[in-house]
Amino acid sequence: MKMATILDKPETKEAMSSLNLEKIRRDFPILRREVDGKRLVYLDNAATSQKPLSVINKLSEYYQRYNANVHRGIHTLSEEATAMYEGTRETVRRFIDAKETCEIIFTRGTTEGINLVASTWGKQNVLPGDEIVLSPMEHHSNLVPWQVLAQEREAKLVFLELTAEGEIDMEAAAKLIGARTRIVAVTQMSNVLGTINPIKELAALAHKQGAIILVDGAQSVPHMQISVQEMDADFVAFSLHKMLGPTGVGVLWGKKDILKAMPPYMYGGDMIASVSRERSRYNELPWKFEAGTPNIGDVIASAAAFEYLSELGLENVREHEVEITRYALNRLREINGIAIYGPKDPQKRGGVISFNMKDIHPHDLGQILSDAGIAIRAGHHCCQPLMKDLQVMGTARASFYIYNTFEEVDMLLAALREADKVMGNVAYR
Repeated sequence: MKMATILDKPETKEAMSSLNLEKIRRDFPILRREVDGKRLVYLDNAATSQKPLSVINKLSEYYQRYNANVHRGIHTLSEEATAMYEGTRETVRRFIDAKETCEIIFTRGTTEGINLVASTWGKQNVLPGDEIVLSPMEHHSNLVPWQVLAQEREAKLVFLELTAEGEIDMEAAAKLIGARTRIVAVTQMSNVLGTINPIKELAALAHKQGAIILVDGAQSVPHMQISVQEMDADFVAFSLHKMLGPTGVGVLWGKKDILKAMPPYMYGGDMIASVSRERSRYNELPWKFEAGTPNIGDVIASAAAFEYLSELGLENVREHEVEITRYALNRLREINGIAIYGPKDPQKRGGVISFNMKDIHPHDLGQILSDAGIAIRAGHHCCQPLMKDLQVMGTARASFYIYNTFEEVDMLLAALREADKVMGNVAYR
């Protein structure tokens, strides 16, 4: 079924972007793929992003030229691999404006980073009767570890309140974050609502009470310029696969003094300084938290992802996503019977739009769109408590990135109108 675009001059729409989309799209070979004879329209970037050739080639280069284990080898390949691996750590430091490279810990992803903090700092510092403050919009990865910790330590989970548009009620937050609060764990950008939370203000509230703050940066770090020093967070966790890099690589940043006081998370490999029969001495930061053989090739390839985004400029990435989100919100509102969740103002949200269409289950909608070559996400998005608050079983979700075009938004709208017809609901303008 042919999907016609709505506007006659897509080049005018593309001019709204601060990025050279045509040039960028040439860097992503997967975007040239067809699905069932239809052009691929990839709108599932909140789940994972596509990878540019520079990242793919860097990974291939590692395995073809200097594949070796890192840190302890004295042969040339090991020295080269170590230099590249540790060079990525410095690249990350600059990217997030951390003070020292020893604050950068490589993990398998955001989930592992959060679990590391909950299992080390949490067990060391959270006592019976203490409070762990979360938001209702947290991904399960930033909820379940704290549930487990609260049960183990006889602590209490306290949830911030949201406004009608899905923003944190800061007046209520000032009252909820109190003397018993030990940690505030909150996403910087919701993977459902798109809401961008005021981390600096939340950090100030936490620190005023002697608490710390952990930031889930999985959805924010790939899309907007951040400074961990300026936001005054204590921990920030994020994943590389959501920002053009490989899967299986994440970063946990933490303030040096806090990290030094934490016990190791896992044992063996590079986190060891020396071992006797009776006891062991652990390595210095950051290697104290990097047990076993690391994901060397993917960490090295991740440097190319950071460099790619840095060359584009995160301010330009953010500007593009604001404009394409603004355009998409306006187009989606043309459809009668559509429910859109999250802030109305695109400046207050990321490039994530969750929605439902009347009388169409989001899974059915996702399948119909897939048949048209359009990839979105459908379900609860690992945010079941939030779905309950929204009084829905799940949503459809379109999420944008640097290679998405305004024409693709038009194709999404055309496919949604076709879905409306297929499902027998023709109430659209």
